[in-house]
Amino acid sequence: MINFSQLAQKYQTPLYIYDFNKITEQYESLKVAFKARKAILAYAVKSNSNLSVVKHLAKLGAGADCVSIGEVRRAFMAGIPKYKIIFSGVGKQDDEIKEALESDILFINLESEAELGRVEMIAKDLGIKARISVRVNPNIDPKTHPYISTGLHGNKFGVDLNMAKRMYLKAKNSENLDPVGIHFHIGSQLTELEPIREAAVIVADLVRTLQAVDIELKFFDVGGGLGVTYKDEVTIDPKEYAQAILGTLNGLDMTIMCEPGRFITANAGHFLTRVMYEKQNDEKRFVIVDGGMNDLLRPALYSAYHRIEALDNDGETSLADIVGPVCESGDFFAKDTQLPSFKHNDLIVVHSAGAYGFGMGSNYNTRGRSAEVAIEDGKDRLIRRRETFEDLIALEEEFIK
Repeated sequence: MINFSQLAQKYQTPLYIYDFNKITEQYESLKVAFKARKAILAYAVKSNSNLSVVKHLAKLGAGADCVSIGEVRRAFMAGIPKYKIIFSGVGKQDDEIKEALESDILFINLESEAELGRVEMIAKDLGIKARISVRVNPNIDPKTHPYISTGLHGNKFGVDLNMAKRMYLKAKNSENLDPVGIHFHIGSQLTELEPIREAAVIVADLVRTLQAVDIELKFFDVGGGLGVTYKDEVTIDPKEYAQAILGTLNGLDMTIMCEPGRFITANAGHFLTRVMYEKQNDEKRFVIVDGGMNDLLRPALYSAYHRIEALDNDGETSLADIVGPVCESGDFFAKDTQLPSFKHNDLIVVHSAGAYGFGMGSNYNTRGRSAEVAIEDGKDRLIRRRETFEDLIALEEEFIK
């Protein structure tokens, strides 16, 4: 059990807390699920990019799925070997592509024909052959939130099947491109298995089509997106997930690439915030806390649900909104939820905050981002200090005229 009150006293609030034992448990469950096949679990760094989190996963044997050169650098700093790092994303800049190629990472995921041309040109300038994969958009409805759906033609990600074929043929005939993998990722917070299986069938069939023209791919990258329980979602069992994918690869000798992120970190993380005041506007009750949307954006951005726990407070409840100090009406963690009455300095835990929490944070309203703490084997340690006002102005003050 995590002693939230003790952590609040030691590190102050607002505060992110990550259970590293839970992270290990989630990672190992996927590793076991894919043990029958050559597989690399490339952690999606964007879900929680704290260096200590990434290093913990590196020690477990994870690779890294990165969507910026900054994330590639984090992966290297955390000890992930170059042959387990992949670089994805729709809009890679030339200097990012150049650095990724010079770093000799496993491969770059391409998301357009135009990007293929840029990578080819940069590889030619460097005098090397770039290992590439093409992200295929299989036009499968993932049945998730529209903001985190990525596998339909209406989404910005990937290319359709015909474009993918053309890109692979161009790569095959290029002196500076080496097509080694194929990639798809239909969305995040996936709770239904069938769309994943359908996408895998489509992409595996494309692999077989490419084999017919002597394009032999080594890596079958199934993306990530496995959903987690925030409230009452029925999630996909990792073994069933693995079997559904492996069942589509009959006759194909390929290494599976899987990019778990939320699945690894979401329920291992908690956001701790302190009550400052209660406020009543006519019939509307507000609980005002010291954490804000700049700390945890998901409720404001997605209307995302997070379970709220009032520590040491189990009295009678009434409807209330939990809101923060940021000067926006969208600054809330929960609306119209049953809550007990609070006193000044009472603590509230926002659960399942380990993915897309701190990473989406900002300094809006000139607010410093919170500290981050790791819990492992019952011991706590600081893994990112709280930002100060001096941190926030460090890049500006020399330019004041």
